[in-house]
Amino acid sequence: MQIRPVQPRDLDLLSEIDGTVESLQYLHVERTGEGLGMTWRLHERPLRERLVRSNPIDDERRFVIKQIVTGGDEGLALMAEHDDVPVALLAASRDFAAGTLRIHELRVDFDHRRQGIATALLYQAVAAARERELRAVAAETTTDNHPAALLLAKCGFDVAGLDAQRRSNHDLVKETVTLFWYAALD
Repeated sequence: MQIRPVQPRDLDLLSEIDGTVESLQYLHVERTGEGLGMTWRLHERPLRERLVRSNPIDDERRFVIKQIVTGGDEGLALMAEHDDVPVALLAASRDFAAGTLRIHELRVDFDHRRQGIATALLYQAVAAARERELRAVAAETTTDNHPAALLLAKCGFDVAGLDAQRRSNHDLVKETVTLFWYAALD
């Protein structure tokens, strides 16, 4: 296994990394109170049925990755290879206003999960953020991507907030609330 920077010639190969999300649990978001007195709590709960969701790289993320790889944006794009085949990807860019390194994409091919590849990529992102003297590494997940939440928590990220209406006005009902994660570096 080798982790290396993504090269422009690799861009077409990245869609071959199977980023399918599979889970038996989700993070349930409980809202109480009203107005400025509102509070939120997260609870791990079993899903009604096993979640298996295709997770292709969308056009927006593909563009961000291309910008980082070709030098249009400052950031980090790393790929893990096994026998010259891409098996994992991490793409992150510098958010100058927030002073963070924002992870846009982290995926490990389905057949290569549970081997520490995502953890190694995250630690490299943290090291890159420290080198740039940034204050944190930021990431986003949805509450139904339980494996991503467990990974981020294991790697020292904390939930810093949520958006219950980012994708639709019914995210809370659909159990797909967006969670904002930060790994503080100071």
